[in-house]
Amino acid sequence: QVKLVESGGGLVQPGDSLRLSCAASGRTFSLYAMGWFRQAPGKEREFVGGISWSGGTTYYADSVKGRFTISRDNAKNTVYLQMNSLKPEDTAVYYCAVDVNLDVLTTKPNYWGQGTQVTVSS
Repeated sequence: QVKLVESGGGLVQPGDSLRLSCAASGRTFSLYAMGWFRQAPGKEREFVGGISWSGGTTYYADSVKGRFTISRDNAKNTVYLQMNSLKPEDTAVYYCAVDVNLDVLTTKPNYWGQGTQVTVSS
């Protein structure tokens, strides 16, 4: 059974940083692409960033490029999302996602976590 558990969300002020983590279990995730989506109130879920199994390829949404960095530790089956210079519009529930294929992960990943709330407010 695949299980993805996110952590690290919280309430921060504009300009602050936050790091999300997603621990995966149930498979050998070192061979899977991993990534993050988010969903703000009243909006559709959107892709934030993804990383290939090797870590050699990363994709980002234009809205977070230069501010967010995705990384992974295959020994720990964990993917991270470092979020810097946070803005109120980054407020959302952030979901971890996993798929065999990175391109597929950016649109319709096979596995999802339950999400962690990030709120950016002064």
